[in-house]
Amino acid sequence: QVQLVESGGGLVQAGGSLRLSCAASGIIFSIYSMSWYRQAPGKQRELVAVIGIGGSTNYADSMKGRFTISRDNAKNTVYLQMNSLKPEDTADYYCSARMSTMKRVDDYWGQGTQVTVSS
Repeated sequence: QVQLVESGGGLVQAGGSLRLSCAASGIIFSIYSMSWYRQAPGKQRELVAVIGIGGSTNYADSMKGRFTISRDNAKNTVYLQMNSLKPEDTADYYCSARMSTMKRVDDYWGQGTQVTVSS
């Protein structure tokens, strides 16, 4: 049974910080690429950040310099450190795990954690 459980969301004032966590179970965590996505009401889901199995990272342009993704393979956990938060960062944040081969892609998703940034 695969399970991804996000935590750390909440209400924060603009300019503040939050650290989201995603604890994974039921997968060999170290061979999965891990990502954070977010979705605001009425908007499409968008990629926030990705960290590969070798530790390489990629960020959406609007998050560069403010957000940091990291992983701790010993704890089967991926983190998203969010600094200098803006009201437009308000969304549900989702953790995902992906392993891909030539003919198969395995994707898993958490239930999400809500982040609200007040003005």
